[in-house]
Amino acid sequence: RLDRDDDFMITGRRHGFWYEYDVGYDDEGRILGVTLQMVSHCGHSADLSAPVMTRAVCHFDNAYWLPEVSMHGYCGKTNTQSNTAFRGFGGPQGAIAVEYILDSIARRLGRDPLAVRRANFYGRGERNVTPYGQTVRDNIIHELVDQLEASSDYGGRRAAIAAFNADSPVLKRGIALTPLKFGISFNVKHFNQAGALVHIYTDGSILVNHGGTEMGQGLNTKVAQVVAHELGVGFARVRVTATDTSKVANTSATAASTGSDLNGKAAQDAARQIRERLAACAAAHHGGGAADVRFANDRVDVGGKTIDFDALIQQAYLDRVQLWSDGFYATPGLSWDREKMQGHPFYYFAYGAAVSEVLVDTLTGEWKLLRADVLHDAGQSLNPAVDIGQVEGAFIQGMGWLTMEELVWHPKTGQLMTHAPSTYKIPTANDCPPVFNVRLFEGRNAEDAIHRSKAVGEPPLLLPFSVFFAIRDAISAARGSRFDPPLSAPATSEAILRALHAD
Repeated sequence: RLDRDDDFMITGRRHGFWYEYDVGYDDEGRILGVTLQMVSHCGHSADLSAPVMTRAVCHFDNAYWLPEVSMHGYCGKTNTQSNTAFRGFGGPQGAIAVEYILDSIARRLGRDPLAVRRANFYGRGERNVTPYGQTVRDNIIHELVDQLEASSDYGGRRAAIAAFNADSPVLKRGIALTPLKFGISFNVKHFNQAGALVHIYTDGSILVNHGGTEMGQGLNTKVAQVVAHELGVGFARVRVTATDTSKVANTSATAASTGSDLNGKAAQDAARQIRERLAACAAAHHGGGAADVRFANDRVDVGGKTIDFDALIQQAYLDRVQLWSDGFYATPGLSWDREKMQGHPFYYFAYGAAVSEVLVDTLTGEWKLLRADVLHDAGQSLNPAVDIGQVEGAFIQGMGWLTMEELVWHPKTGQLMTHAPSTYKIPTANDCPPVFNVRLFEGRNAEDAIHRSKAVGEPPLLLPFSVFFAIRDAISAARGSRFDPPLSAPATSEAILRALHAD
C-alpha cells in the first residue's frame, strides 16, 4: 500500500483544462454563435482522457441553447502523472466554459449576469436541441431558477451588496446565481446495464446483491429501500451484501451517477418477480386474484384477509415456490455516434442552481463565503436525507476545486510539487458558509427512472460555480462594474490579486 505522499505524486486527478473561444452575441446577451477549443492536461498516458473530453464537449451547453457551435477538444500529453476519472468526469470542465463566457458578456454589456443567463436558457418546443442533437424534453430550469431567485432574495441582496461596496473601499462583496443541467447515462451505450440477486429466507429476512459499489454515497441504502418497498416490508428486513462479480457478473463501473438508477431498477426487477410468485401463492390459498394481492407494512392483504408476511413466506416454501430471483435492467432509448459526436447519449437531465455571496479583501486576495442557497433537482428523491448530504458534499468539494486546490508541477521534471497538506489546500469545516440553505426541488423525473428519482452523484458538483463567479463579481466591483476580470481557477488569493491588478 502506497505511502500517502507517494500516492499524491503517483495517482492522477481531475484533468485541468485550457480554453480559447470566440463568441458573437446580441444586445440582450443572447449567444448567436461560439467557437471553442479545449485542451485537457492528460499526463503521460491516455487513461480515460478521451471519454472525459467527450463528456466535456457534451456539457459545454450546460443549461443554454446555443444556435451555432463549433467545438474542438484536444487531449494534451505531458510528463506528469496520468490524470483520470473524477467526480463529474469532464462535465464540470465543459460547463464552466460557457458560464465564464456568459459572465464576461454580462460584464461587457453592463447587465446583471443572471439576466444574461436567463436570456440563453433552453426553451420548450423550440430552442431545445443540444449541440450534439438530443432534444431537451424535461426542461425545468426556468421554474427552478425562479424559485431559487425568490427564496434567496437574490434581487434584494444584489442591491444591498451594491450599497455596501459603494461605502467599502477595501472589502468588496459579490454574488452570483448559476444553473446546471447534467446528462445522466454513460456515453458508451453498453455500460448502461445492471444485474441484481434477491433472496428471501424462510424466516422472512431478505438478502440483496447487486453490481454497484458502495463508497459512502448511500447506494446500498437506496437499493435496500427499493427492495423493501417492492415487497411491502420494513427496511430492517433487508440486508445488502458486498459487491462480488462471482455473484453478479459483467458489472459496469459505479460511475456517471448511474449507481442507483441501474442497480435500483435491477433489484426492483428481481423483487417484483418474487412478489408476483408470492401473490399467486397467496391467492391460491386464500382466494381472489393474484393481481389483487397487496403487500404493505409487513402484511399481505388477500381474499379479504390479512396475513403476516412471514406466514406467507413459510407457506410459499412448503409449496416449493422459488423465493429468490435475478433481476436485470438496461437503460432504454440511448444512442451515440462517436464519429459524428451526435445522438441521444443521456436518458434524462438533472437540474439545479445555487446562489453564493462572498466577501473579498482587495489588499490580500483573501475571501470568505458568507452564504450559499442551493436548490437541486433529485426528481422524486429515494432518500432526501442522503441526497441532501450528497448535494452539500458536492458543493464544498467543488468549491475546493475552483478556489483553493492548486496543483503545481516542476517545469522540467513534471514532478508534482504540491503533494502534502502544507501545499495542497482542501476545504475544511471552517470553509463552510455560516448560512448554508440546501433544498431539493419538488418534482418527478419525466422518464421512468427508479421511482421517478434522479441521479445526485455528479450533477451538484457544478453548483459551486456560483462561488467562483461571485468572487469574479466582487473583483469587478472593485474595478468598475464593466471590468471583466481575467480570473482563472482555482481562484486562490494569488489569482484574485492578479485579476484585481490586471490591465
